[in-house]
Amino acid sequence: MRTAIDRSGRLVVPKSIRDRMSLRGGEELEIVERDGIIELWPAPLDVDLIQTPEGVVAMPKRPVPPLTAEMVRETLEKARR
Repeated sequence: MRTAIDRSGRLVVPKSIRDRMSLRGGEELEIVERDGIIELWPAPLDVDLIQTPEGVVAMPKRPVPPLTAEMVRETLEKARR
């Protein structure tokens, strides 16, 4: 699949890939160049570990969209393939 880099250096990630990877606008990506190959992947979510009466909980350092039943269903279907 081909894409383009605009004059400002922005890379267009095709919608079909964004949909498969559940990427949204404004989401951070990790980028690495290795031996002339560019690799991109979703950046890990930065969290703080908080002790609660129930145990340790990972709290995101930035707002994240709520996890929906549809997202869980899609993830389970992908994992089962």
